Amino acid sequence: MTAEPSTVTVDEVAAEATYALRGAVLRPDGGEIVWAGDEDPATFHLAARTSDGRIVGVVRFSPASCPWRPEARAPWQLRGMATDTGVRGAGAGRALVAEGLTRLAARGGDLLWCDARMAAVGFYERMGFTVVTESFDKPGIGPHLGMVKDLAPLTPRQLGASLRTRPERPGGNRSS
Repeated sequence: MTAEPSTVTVDEVAAEATYALRGAVLRPDGGEIVWAGDEDPATFHLAARTSDGRIVGVVRFSPASCPWRPEARAPWQLRGMATDTGVRGAGAGRALVAEGLTRLAARGGDLLWCDARMAAVGFYERMGFTVVTESFDKPGIGPHLGMVKDLAPLTPRQLGASLRTRPERPGGNRSS
């Protein structure tokens, strides 16, 4: 199944809503899908849904110091990004990152970083991230690259415009 970008909406969800897709995409051979910090009140999880409500993409954003930019004032880590293979290229991942960036700017974030799987580096580069490390291995997962994206906090006027134009899901499932 493929989904058109216009049919994907993004909502904040509880961590538990991300676990099935995390497991299927990121840990298909088993492995931990519940991570320290998932329930931290500052951490937020986003899910991309098709028009029928099916979750086809998930991601987690949490405040965390960046190992490559220790001087960052308000760094955040992107982790657990997973999209259903049937909708890749249809905009679910892009929508998740875009919504996350809006929320991080509203929170005053100045840097977003991630450990990117080699297969996802091109996606993150298209989203404005820059590679800042050599390849390194995550045992049991495989090779990754460290990536960062500098953030410019939104002005109150920009934030208001962003919130007014963000599509809402009727009867949306928002949880903190």
